[in-house]
Amino acid sequence: MKIIKKILKAILAVILLLVLVFAGIIVYAVISDYKPEEKTIIFHSNKPDTLNDSLEISFMTWNIGYCGLDKEMDFFYDGGTKVMTPKKKCLENLEAVKNLLRENDSIDFFLLQEVDRNSKRSYHFDEYDTITKVLEDYHPFFATNYKVFFVPVPLASPMGKVLSGIALFSRHQPSSSVRYAFPGQYGFPKQLFMLDRCFLVNRYPLHNGKELLVINTHNEAFDPGEIRKAQMAYLKEFLLSEYAKGNYIIAGGDWNQSPPDFKPVFSGNVVNKDQMMMTSDYLPPDWKWVYDNNNPSNRTVIAAYDPSTTTTTVIDIFLLSPNVRGISVNCINLNFENSDHNPVRVKVRLAE
Repeated sequence: MKIIKKILKAILAVILLLVLVFAGIIVYAVISDYKPEEKTIIFHSNKPDTLNDSLEISFMTWNIGYCGLDKEMDFFYDGGTKVMTPKKKCLENLEAVKNLLRENDSIDFFLLQEVDRNSKRSYHFDEYDTITKVLEDYHPFFATNYKVFFVPVPLASPMGKVLSGIALFSRHQPSSSVRYAFPGQYGFPKQLFMLDRCFLVNRYPLHNGKELLVINTHNEAFDPGEIRKAQMAYLKEFLLSEYAKGNYIIAGGDWNQSPPDFKPVFSGNVVNKDQMMMTSDYLPPDWKWVYDNNNPSNRTVIAAYDPSTTTTTVIDIFLLSPNVRGISVNCINLNFENSDHNPVRVKVRLAE
C-alpha cells in the first residue's frame, strides 16, 4: 500500500510540475507577446530614387520555406510528423536559395517570404543577413511576422524559438518602407504562438508626380476562412485608396489562396477548394491577377514530395493595378527541391 501511495504521489508531482511549466510558458508568452502597431515605418528617405513612369520592371516572389521545407520534408502542422529538416539539408537549401538569387540578379525586386533570422527550426541561421550579403547591390527591407520565444508544439519535440518575416530587396531606394499589420487573430492562447501576418509596402516617386507601390504580402494559411476574409478586406481598402490617388501598384507574394477562376494547365492532384480561392468580384475587373498556370507554385507538406501523389496548386501571385500592364510571367519549376514553393518571375510596364 505504501508503494502505491508513493507512486501516486510521484505521478501527482509530475502532473503538477507539467501544469506549472505550461502555466509558466503561457504567462511568459503573454508578457513577451509580439504586438506590432498597425503601421510601422521600417525605412524613410528624403532622397529616394525617382523612377520613369513608363518603366519596365521585373520581380520575383519566392517563399523560401525558411530553408527547412525541402522535398524530403513533411510538416507536423500540415498533417505530417516532422518538425525540422536535418542541419546539413537546411544549409544545402540556403545555398540553393543563394545560387538561384545570384542567377537572377537582373531582377529589379525580390519579394521573399518565410525568411528566418533566429529560429530553432533553421538552426538559428540568419537567412536575411546571408541573403543581404548575396544581393549586395540591392536595398534590403525586412518586416517581422513571426516572433515567439518558444512554440511548445509538438509536445514530443517543440518547435521552440521563432524569429522570421518577409523581405523585400530593391535595386532602387524608396521614399519609405512600411509594415502594415493584417487584422484577425486566433483565440487565446493559440494566438500567442502563431504568426502576426503583415504586408510590406515600398513607395517610389515617379516623374509624373505619382508613386509606385511595391507590396510584399504573406497572408494567413491555417484558418478556415474568417481571418483570411478580414485580411483581404483590409488589403482591398488599402489598394483602392492608393489607386484612387493615381498611384501604380504591384502586389506579390504568398497569398495562401488560389487566384479567381483558377484553372491550371498542369496535371496532378490540384487544390481547388472554395475556401482556398479568391472570389472574382474581390476587385474591379480591370485589376489583373498575374500567375503561371502551367506550373504549380506550391505543394502540400503532409508528406515528402512525390510528383505522382502530392497535391499542388498556385498561390504565389502578382496583382496589378489597372495602370500597370503585365508583360510576362513564369514559375520556375524546381520540383520543390529546396522549398515547398517554387519561385515566380513577372515583368510589367507602368502605363496609363
